[in-house]
Amino acid sequence: MFRRLITLATASLAMPLRGRGGLAVAAACTAVALVAVLATPALAERVHVRVEGRTTTIFGAAEPTLNPSDPTALGALEAASIAGEFYYHVNPGPFVNQIGRFPGIGFSGWAYKVNGVAPPVSADQARLQRGDSVLWYWATFSEQGSTPTLLLKARRAPNCYSVFAQDDLGRATPAVDATLRVDGRRVMARGGRGCVGRHRSLVRATAPNAVRSNTLR
Repeated sequence: MFRRLITLATASLAMPLRGRGGLAVAAACTAVALVAVLATPALAERVHVRVEGRTTTIFGAAEPTLNPSDPTALGALEAASIAGEFYYHVNPGPFVNQIGRFPGIGFSGWAYKVNGVAPPVSADQARLQRGDSVLWYWATFSEQGSTPTLLLKARRAPNCYSVFAQDDLGRATPAVDATLRVDGRRVMARGGRGCVGRHRSLVRATAPNAVRSNTLR
């Protein structure tokens, strides 16, 4: 793509243009083409990243944006490890067998999702687009898939939230047994919905046998 635009820009300069105005137009076209090419990769790689550990959030409870040099799910983990200064290890494959203090063992280990879906490819093959959300998390695997992940969404009513449980395919159902946690308080989210009233800190949802949710104001 880059070479093609350069070729087109060069060709435009070679076209018969009259006077300084023609040269100025050609130069402007060249500059615009170069800026577009150089700006696109950076914009395309900006993604949200969160890493949920076995006992606590390791990185990005509020899903901050990062710009990984390698626009894959594995590249997002690398960028998060640099920003959050945490350790991870990759076995040949590549297979992420440890994040933080806990290596995978038995039927438990590390999994990832992109936009709520567990891709059927290794993390180094899961290509990312601008604005994607990448979640790495400690999971227990079974015939039904990995541990469900919780998704917290704000409702229109002030200080009210909905909690969904997502499976590996990204299918979301109300997390009927979820609890909203904020300011040291716990509020039951009956039917996957709850209101916490006025609060100071971020709101998070937890549920038995599920990965803790993102946080929201």
